[in-house]
Amino acid sequence: MAIKIGVIGGGSTQFAAGLINDLCRTESLAGSHVTLMDIDQERLALMHTLAVRFSDELGVDYTFETTTDRQAALQDADFVVNSAYVKGHGHEWMMRDIAGKHGYYYDGVQLGDYYQLRLILDIAQDMERICPDAWLIQMANPVFNCCTLVTRETGIKTCGLCHGYHGYREIAEIIGIDSDGITWQAPGFNHNIWLTHFMYHGEDAYPLIDEWIETKAEEYWRTHIATQTHDVQMSRAAVHQYHMYGLFPIGDTVRRVGASNTVGCTVYRGEWWYHTDLETKKHWFGEPWGGPDTVQARTVFGENLEQLMAMLAQAIGDPKASLAELAVEVLGGQTMTGEKIVPIMDALVNDRRGEFQVNVPNQGAIEGISDDVVVEVPAIVSKKGIQPIHVGALPPKLMIEAILPHWLDMERNLLAFKTGDRSILLWNALDSHQTRSYDQGLEVTEELLAMEGHEEMNEHFKYPPNWGES
Repeated sequence: MAIKIGVIGGGSTQFAAGLINDLCRTESLAGSHVTLMDIDQERLALMHTLAVRFSDELGVDYTFETTTDRQAALQDADFVVNSAYVKGHGHEWMMRDIAGKHGYYYDGVQLGDYYQLRLILDIAQDMERICPDAWLIQMANPVFNCCTLVTRETGIKTCGLCHGYHGYREIAEIIGIDSDGITWQAPGFNHNIWLTHFMYHGEDAYPLIDEWIETKAEEYWRTHIATQTHDVQMSRAAVHQYHMYGLFPIGDTVRRVGASNTVGCTVYRGEWWYHTDLETKKHWFGEPWGGPDTVQARTVFGENLEQLMAMLAQAIGDPKASLAELAVEVLGGQTMTGEKIVPIMDALVNDRRGEFQVNVPNQGAIEGISDDVVVEVPAIVSKKGIQPIHVGALPPKLMIEAILPHWLDMERNLLAFKTGDRSILLWNALDSHQTRSYDQGLEVTEELLAMEGHEEMNEHFKYPPNWGES
């Protein structure tokens, strides 16, 4: 069945190219129309050329257009996909430089998600006017905060997606079993999911993890050199968390940072002791970068994105180049990216019933969490909608030490956004394990808010009446 898709952040090299690939290889959605929306017209033009050439090469019936007008992208949409990161990675670097002047290492100060929350709320409110029956698929971080905000403030159906759950396959590969023989569950919050079920051909596979830890882990940590920045699934930190909480952390859960000063990807201030300095990070997350959350790793990550952009631009500029073959090469021999955006659209529209890992309002899926809090759980997706599976209760220790603190951080972030209370941002800085004095927390908060690019946020947040009189 043909559908209309509006893509916010459609100039994103990595994301848009993958979406185009998966869509063009899905025959059951042939005839669909895609509007790529972005403020970067140069990247939009590149992605549009890629889309048209890719669909022509595969001989599929899809049409594509571009726009810099968000509301135009929403017109008549059945699905709206948001992958936009408002400020970008360059802005993160400037924030880290300022925080560094005040004695903070890497992401040592949590300023909040104002710009990301403002964008997603604007999108959802526009959808209520323009395409109220459309699904909003949220890809951009912070998925947890953004989807919960949309759930509470609008009537828009929202589903957040993240590929971090693929970590269960990495576990299987490293301990030496076939991932196709695994059944699993990893519920929680986005970037905070835990392997509650890990079965291999019907048998509990956790003992295989335990055996690997006992007999092979030390050698692996001593000899393994990561080739990708996010290669941390079987790191020393992951096993340490398993021993602390009783369940294995999956995907980005492993590298939950002590705090985040980025305005686009605040994460739960979890195990700060893994993140105090570069050498400590290398001990817990391995060589050569100490995991993905270091200056060294972020530099490599940015360079890889630039190389991908250059490779795509070169291929698009060559009329003889096969973009389909290039996609298979980039994907390591696969034809589909592994992202579930298009399969979920297909399931909802064409009733291709399947089970997917999604971020949706809890509605009783995880016991002890409010219905209007968005959780990451398995769900059955079909023409009936997205129906989260009841996974029961998580272990009490995990709830108290990992899940509830993350929930509280989200609530504080949304409260700050809704009320504009500047003192909440200050509290976040004061609560950082790297803060040594009140003045240090106050000074870094004020300088970050006053920096170039934060004019709207600086105006939004005010101290409560009579602040400072005590």
